[in-house]
Amino acid sequence: MTEPNPQAQWQAGGQAAGQAQWQAGGQAELALPGRWGTAWSRPVGWILDHILYRTSVAGRSNVPATGPVIFAGNHISYLDGPVMFGASPRRMHILVKKEMFAGFLGRVLTASGQLPVDRAGDRAALQRAKRVLDAGRCVGILPEGTRGSGEASAINNGVAWLALNSRATVVPVAILGTRVGAEHVDTVPPLRRRLHVSFGGAINVSRRPGETGRVSMDRAGTEIRAALARHVQDSIQRTGQPLPDADSPQERHEAVAGTPADHPIRNVQ
Repeated sequence: MTEPNPQAQWQAGGQAAGQAQWQAGGQAELALPGRWGTAWSRPVGWILDHILYRTSVAGRSNVPATGPVIFAGNHISYLDGPVMFGASPRRMHILVKKEMFAGFLGRVLTASGQLPVDRAGDRAALQRAKRVLDAGRCVGILPEGTRGSGEASAINNGVAWLALNSRATVVPVAILGTRVGAEHVDTVPPLRRRLHVSFGGAINVSRRPGETGRVSMDRAGTEIRAALARHVQDSIQRTGQPLPDADSPQERHEAVAGTPADHPIRNVQ
């Protein structure tokens, strides 16, 4: 009878434990956020929009009442995500840079169902967002990737990857007034300022027969960027609220809101 090898047993046990921890960690990263988070935080978003600020909301009827939706907004201020969240007729889970998930704010973001993302490229965050969309829910994303002019002259293709792989409807969102004039990109707008959120006409993108994944993603990104840029300009004309003055935006990250590692990202212009 062969004697058991204690070292081999210890190594096997350690490998099994390590694999179990890795699998548990991966499952936690891809787990769907609870619905209760967006339920309690929506009233908070409404208070932000209509008590702390004076936010006019247009185009809510453009948002599909059911099914997966990607809200793609322009990005000029810290407040863009929360303001879009509070104005939406549907609950959404917003992709937020992972650096924000620290301390008290991080606990609030997690509890409200928001999704952390590594702006240097984050396949897991995209896959988790896709799972949210596959469940018929809504995801919010600011595809310009960093606070800047807000004119959507260039976006990152993470939103295109999500739209193509989830077949979710994309709703462009124009956000105006959260930064005006020569205000710095780090400026928090004074309370009771008039803000504007406008939901544009829904669009759908899909792969065409014979297209490679790269060509499909670039084309979809171009279509989404054009729709967002056009809607921002239409909203400026309608509200009379211009974008902030041209400012040197923060350094752009090539894979904001992530794309899978097998899809090298490019900004769409």
